[in-house]
Amino acid sequence: MATSASTTASTKEALLAAAREEFAEHGIAGARVDRIARLAGVNKERIYGYFGNKEKLFDAVMKDAMDELTEVNALLGDDPVQYVAGLFDHYQEHPDLLRLLMWEALHDRSGHLPDQQWRVDRCHDKVASLAAHLGQEPSAEAGRTMLSLMGLVLMPMALPQLAELMGAQMDGPESTARMREHATAFARALLECGKTAGPS
Repeated sequence: MATSASTTASTKEALLAAAREEFAEHGIAGARVDRIARLAGVNKERIYGYFGNKEKLFDAVMKDAMDELTEVNALLGDDPVQYVAGLFDHYQEHPDLLRLLMWEALHDRSGHLPDQQWRVDRCHDKVASLAAHLGQEPSAEAGRTMLSLMGLVLMPMALPQLAELMGAQMDGPESTARMREHATAFARALLECGKTAGPS
């Protein structure tokens, strides 16, 4: 029984790793279960047996990806500027995560996202932590500030062609380090403004 459970867990882990690679490259619509199964080294029927369908497999991949971000989010309580730096580093080290988030945003889904409440709770925790740092109560303004902090990191990576047009591309270690420094400096200035402005 233990061997069977271990084999099942190992197979699921292999499928999730293969699916993450496939979804990051092709999105939900373009991903193919036969490629995922081949990369994982299992029969594609295992995908349906373990996850139900391709979209539910994507949901499982996103849950794992969001779990990763939860670890980075822990930095926010100590220092929001360090959070920005940590988020920048994480997306640099895991570019597939940013691609997954973008594919999910592009995929047309009606109603709530999978694990909607789980996501809401974590986002609210981030906003509350930021508001506390600013000496404020959680508010829509704190939410906007949190979104702006995340945007400092996401924009140059999500739209590299726009960054290149502006002469701000990250095409090597030095230019990447400069973008990181710029994002953290901008975050620091934004937070100083937030402390004096208060909620609205």
